[in-house]
Amino acid sequence: MAANTTGKNFIKIRGANVNNLKNLSVDIPRNQFVVLTGVSGSGKSSLAFDTIYAEGQRRYMESLSSYARQFLGQMEKPDVDLIEGLPPAISIDQKSTNRNPRSTVGTVTEIYDYFRLLYARVGIPHCPKCGREIRKQTVDQMVDSIMAFPERTRIQLLAPVVRGRKGTHAKLLEQAKKSGYVRVQIDGSLYELSEEISLDKNLKHNIEIVVDRLVVKPGIEKRLSDSIETVMNLADGLLMVDTMDGNIHNYSQSFACPDCEISIPEIEPRSFSFNNPFGACPACLGLGYKMEFDPDLMIPDKSLSISEGAIRVTGWQSCTDKGSFTRAILDALSREYQFSLDTPFQEYPQEIQDMLIHGTNGHSVKVHYKGQRGEGIYDVAFPGLIKNVEQRYRETGSDTMKQEYETFMRITPCKECKGQRLKKEALAVTVGEKNIYEVTNLSIENLKKFMEELKLTPQQELIGKQILKEIRQRVGFLSEVGLDYLSLGRATATLSGGEAQRIRLATQIGSGLVGVAYILDEPSIGLHQRDNDKLLGALMRLRDLGNSLIVVEHDEDTIRAADCVVDIGPRAGMHGGELVEIGTAEDLMKNPDSLTGAYLSGKIKIPVPAERKKPTGFLRIRGAAENNLKNINVDIPLGVLTCVTGVSGSGKSSLVNEILYKRLARDLNRARTIPGKHKDILGEEQLDKVINIDQSPIGRTPRSNPATYTGVFDQIRDLFAATADAKAKGYKKGRFSFNVKGGRCEACSGDGIIKIEMHFLSDVYVPCEVCKGKRYNRETLAVKYKDKSIYDVLNMTVEEAMTFFENVPSIRRKIETLYDVGLSYIKLGQPSTELSGGEAQRIKLATELSKRSTGRTIYILDEPTTGLHFADVHKLVDILKRLTEGGNTVVVIEHNLDVIKTADYIIDIGPEGGDRGGTVIASGTPEEVAANPVSYTGKYVAKYLDNK
Repeated sequence: MAANTTGKNFIKIRGANVNNLKNLSVDIPRNQFVVLTGVSGSGKSSLAFDTIYAEGQRRYMESLSSYARQFLGQMEKPDVDLIEGLPPAISIDQKSTNRNPRSTVGTVTEIYDYFRLLYARVGIPHCPKCGREIRKQTVDQMVDSIMAFPERTRIQLLAPVVRGRKGTHAKLLEQAKKSGYVRVQIDGSLYELSEEISLDKNLKHNIEIVVDRLVVKPGIEKRLSDSIETVMNLADGLLMVDTMDGNIHNYSQSFACPDCEISIPEIEPRSFSFNNPFGACPACLGLGYKMEFDPDLMIPDKSLSISEGAIRVTGWQSCTDKGSFTRAILDALSREYQFSLDTPFQEYPQEIQDMLIHGTNGHSVKVHYKGQRGEGIYDVAFPGLIKNVEQRYRETGSDTMKQEYETFMRITPCKECKGQRLKKEALAVTVGEKNIYEVTNLSIENLKKFMEELKLTPQQELIGKQILKEIRQRVGFLSEVGLDYLSLGRATATLSGGEAQRIRLATQIGSGLVGVAYILDEPSIGLHQRDNDKLLGALMRLRDLGNSLIVVEHDEDTIRAADCVVDIGPRAGMHGGELVEIGTAEDLMKNPDSLTGAYLSGKIKIPVPAERKKPTGFLRIRGAAENNLKNINVDIPLGVLTCVTGVSGSGKSSLVNEILYKRLARDLNRARTIPGKHKDILGEEQLDKVINIDQSPIGRTPRSNPATYTGVFDQIRDLFAATADAKAKGYKKGRFSFNVKGGRCEACSGDGIIKIEMHFLSDVYVPCEVCKGKRYNRETLAVKYKDKSIYDVLNMTVEEAMTFFENVPSIRRKIETLYDVGLSYIKLGQPSTELSGGEAQRIKLATELSKRSTGRTIYILDEPTTGLHFADVHKLVDILKRLTEGGNTVVVIEHNLDVIKTADYIIDIGPEGGDRGGTVIASGTPEEVAANPVSYTGKYVAKYLDNK
């Protein structure tokens, strides 16, 4: 291999020392599909993203003019001696998804931009009120259309001067007579202008002036076009042609409905953009929804009375206190409307409930209130709970209070546009009898079908040919990467990391670039084994265009399909960062040092349990109908490890996250959540709390880190406060916190970095110049415990900290759980913004493990194997088993077959994604599901069970 290392065919890396890489030198072949693998934390991402991509990015920046560079800041040069043969690099990772509520799958892939163009150029406008088609024609087109009537047809040209307006219109008729017109048609009857015409001024009238009467025959074109022009001037671009057989043909020079007198402005691409005031619905500004206070969240338990605390909304909780002003208002209302505050809320008549929620319609009540300043009677017109709380929400200056109020709000579709985000005029334009909202809300699979079957007129086909080609191609790419269950209207904020990454992958395939190094971070996340082949096909296609693919991946199929595998290891953190093997999957299997090879060859296996645990009871979900679920009943076993499986988009998340978690959180944890659509859940009394261990960040700012989240930082600060140095200086525990004044560096407020806001670009973080990123001031850093300052401790990896604190059992126990979940390589003080979703999830898992369990807890995890190597999955399986040992229940949404085969129970949802999913196709032990011929999961898991 070394003989062939001419710089052209290889990306030549020498002496890479980024993070934990140990002077790594490797030649990665170009224009091939290369997989970087190794245990979690071994240094794969450091090589792929922090070395190759960072250097590619830096070199691109260097090529820009000095003027452009001043806006971009200085890019750090990665710690590497040499990189040769590096093509321009594009990174497709999971972290950079757009959380903006305006961003949708359509806008991210730019398919929506093509649709806007298509609708603006070939769309057929209709009247938003009556729905009739509106056409815009020139005088020549009108002449051609009228000349196409059968010869000898008698016609009269009418100028509609009044449409549905009250009045006698005497002046107008007089004017028409003076202008030399003879006849006029009023409300369908013909009159001579010479006769006396008296109209009822209280009725609405339609008046058309008869401009010309003709018989269709060759040679009248000149006269016809002159007459049409006269009509146009009289009637603001409208013309009616009466063919004397009861039919009237309408023509318009602009987009205007002759019946409703509604004129539509010129249609252009921006008319269909919900991010532009020209197209966005004016009520919701193009968001499609509004945040409104929800009575069900304000009064969650309607079986309580007001005096027992039924009203939970902020500002009204004090109404249980008899001396409060809110109670005085409610007492006055109860006297006026004769109801008791001790009656359960649900037993009030509907009008009393409405009055409390929506107000007294301006009717004042006498409120007796005794406050600190004395006693008095006040006239109060009660606006209702919603209006009162809305006013408080608007007027509060505190962000904390605003967030508190927002927990009582619910997102409701905008009443004006019904959640369609656009103005009525834009939604009235159709292509193939569907408006742009209906088209973008079709699943990719149905959209593909719609685009293939779309019938256009020859002229529309000519105009839209290029646009349609682009749309069909890009929709095809989305389908190829296994996303045919999504719709273009889906908000990107609701996508999983893997979905967002595959969308960007489809966009890149669409751009058709050549000679680029694409660097991907686990694109197979969230994909069922069945869809893996599609993804691999898409990756091969990118490679075949002439690009280099560098993929960080743990998936067995991807590793086996790669042209070249680079195994970094042998272990995580300080025990990793070396090149173990480079070659094919076979080469890895032969290498005794390669842990990846040992799992691939089957030398090391994750064992299938000898016996499956028996459930201690069942939680029964009835009538689940959220999103695509088909009104299903699901029984979830308690006290065991249950895997909810199924192809992507089949309805697993709708069932587990939207219905099961939100309902249990509301009932057991008293959280303010609104569960998805279902009839009931039976058996909740067997549980006492629900914990959702998801992949959301452990904190939104660099201030939160694994040490603060797990609570171990409190104990570390106690330890520092107890040292002789700290006692001598009189330092308390707070001195060692970077969140409060005293011990922290004030230049950066304890962040260690300073945020520089970039207009039009994402914010840039630079290290603080005063503390050099150490977060604390010099005096605080002078306090040492075992020769280490508080900054040194935060900078330790979990593994180093375990040895450092081996004599402090309480701290060691918490750090040990982080080690157990496979996070030996992360630093205690690593900012949460630098952690991947999978790492954040495992930190939460470790925090739960370190707590004492009640034995009646249900844990919900969504794809916990994200970012995990086979060896780490092995650890994870043991931990999930540990959680169930005390009688707790674990429900996992998972595609990883190693986890599925070790589960006690499987619920398989499908059979397909989107509309063709949403039913339970198999449930039982892995062996029972494997025997089910309909289940895709069963088919794949069977192979793993056979290899016991």
